[in-house]
Amino acid sequence: MAIPTPANGQITDTVSQANITVLGEAPAIALGNLFQVSAQAFGLMMQNAAAAQQQVNITAQAATAQGVSLLASVAAMTSSKLAQSDVPDNMLSLLTALKATQ
Repeated sequence: MAIPTPANGQITDTVSQANITVLGEAPAIALGNLFQVSAQAFGLMMQNAAAAQQQVNITAQAATAQGVSLLASVAAMTSSKLAQSDVPDNMLSLLTALKATQ
């Protein structure tokens, strides 16, 4: 144990005050760390949500393009088959007969 002198009392008071300051600030520092971690997690969540929306939009655009391409090919195939058949001629003769009866 140290020999009691006026310097020893001042040293112990200084160390005690530093310890009390650390203990007093600990809850505030812990809460500040919690807020920082929460803010970082929320920011990451929002970034992931934006990335997911972008991926959904890209997928929707690809599906729409595929559907339009399929419709265009079906329409082209149908019109070519219709042009090769005698349906237009039959329609024209029906229209002519209908006009003649009026």
